[in-house]
Amino acid sequence: MLAGAHISIGGSIDKAIDRALKLGCNTFQIFTRNPRGWQQSSLKEESIQLFREKLSSSNLVLPLIHMPYLPNIASPVDQTYNRSTDVLTEELRRCSLLGIPYVVTHVGSHLGSGIKRGMGRVVEACNKALELSGGGSTILLENTAGTRNSVGSTFEHLGDMIQRIKPQGRVGLCLDTCHAFAAGYDLRTVSDVRHTLELLHSIIGMEFLKAVHVNDSKGALGEGLDRHEHLGMGQIGEDGLRALLSQKPLRKVPAIIETPIDGRRDDVGNLQKLKELGQN
Repeated sequence: MLAGAHISIGGSIDKAIDRALKLGCNTFQIFTRNPRGWQQSSLKEESIQLFREKLSSSNLVLPLIHMPYLPNIASPVDQTYNRSTDVLTEELRRCSLLGIPYVVTHVGSHLGSGIKRGMGRVVEACNKALELSGGGSTILLENTAGTRNSVGSTFEHLGDMIQRIKPQGRVGLCLDTCHAFAAGYDLRTVSDVRHTLELLHSIIGMEFLKAVHVNDSKGALGEGLDRHEHLGMGQIGEDGLRALLSQKPLRKVPAIIETPIDGRRDDVGNLQKLKELGQN
């Protein structure tokens, strides 16, 4: 199983490789900039080279870049939308510079303009970013938790957007387990997991599943609450996560934890739990 965590780039982006290896990852996810602001710092050529050298000499495979939090590629507000599209374009360029195959993006909120309008904006943003960025890196749409005005909480909406983003070889899905559960997709038992993945395959296509954010859920099924919990301590539970991680399609893609760090458990503990749950 490809098991990893979201890793800090503090100090220099190449240090993320060292931290991922120390944690025991064989895959990982990073931000390339401050995730809570619009401003960006240029990546230094020396750091880029070190990152690529360290990555190529390690056992780390299929790393991911995650978009910052502020961009909203579903926004009806032109200023926000244009800035968001620019960030997505730049993150794809950084993927190429760093030798990273995927950039994960939150699909965003239509802010009351309607789901159809919001989905259209997402498709346009992705198509523009893919055209302008060059390279061959892939955009992964991350499913949302079903909060008010969110875009991309259903497999139907995600499948529709994926089919309209071109080229098809440069778009895929990052399935967040907490978000899926919050949006009403049950993952608590073996039969629940199989049913949900059958839906995903029939509506989107399993070939588009490129990564999984493995998070338990503080909220109940279908509650629309985007609150991650330690693996096995939430509403999905160990049995559900174990059933999910045993499915063959999920054993071929990066499984990334985005779990809390508190007195109960840290990234080391959750990564150990991820590997334990993923054992056959």
